[in-house]
Amino acid sequence: MTWTIERVEGAALDLDEVLEVYRCSGLGERRPADDRERMAAMVRNANLVLVARESDGTLVGIARSVSDFSYVTYLSDIAVAGTRQRSGIGRALIDATRKQAPTAKIVLLSAPAATEYYPHIGFTAHTSAWVLNP
Repeated sequence: MTWTIERVEGAALDLDEVLEVYRCSGLGERRPADDRERMAAMVRNANLVLVARESDGTLVGIARSVSDFSYVTYLSDIAVAGTRQRSGIGRALIDATRKQAPTAKIVLLSAPAATEYYPHIGFTAHTSAWVLNP
């Protein structure tokens, strides 16, 4: 099947579709996928949301970012349905994110299983990233 990438308002997405992609991508294990209210807020409040849909309209990928569109875009989540991984959707979502803010660097925290993927597509490791959990 073919797919397309489009920018959308996060609030306009069907939360059940979004949750299905998170769960079947593996990312749902590291996100509060069982907390509908929190997940809805995460998608609604991201100011740069791109989705991948198959020709029949099925949601198969999502890239959720926070960006100032000038200096930095924090790519908070990139999730591709498990059955569609390794098909180019993730790379296309990253490329589309870059096109929305071409002068901004993209920063992300990698899922453990994806640490080998990001250098392959041009990302460099950063040794001084820090996380302060709530």
